[in-house]
Amino acid sequence: MIEKHFTVVDQAGIHARPASILVSTANKFESDIFLVFEGKNTNLKSILGVMSLGVGTGEKISIRSEGPDEEKALDELEKVLRREDLAI
Repeated sequence: MIEKHFTVVDQAGIHARPASILVSTANKFESDIFLVFEGKNTNLKSILGVMSLGVGTGEKISIRSEGPDEEKALDELEKVLRREDLAI
């Protein structure tokens, strides 16, 4: 299992469009991938789960990946977060 920490910088937080991009990216991988926010874990492959967290601007999040392609999955998700100016 590996985990990386980020700070959300998008002015609207993780709203519908960025959540959709993250879920779509996570679903490309076999590993179990979770978004962690304020002690709550949600499956990053579930749009409802991600949206239910209500992550806003300036919030600290973690992405945890566990499985055969965990490193590749986390690297790709980090690229998406940075490319879309969602988090640093």
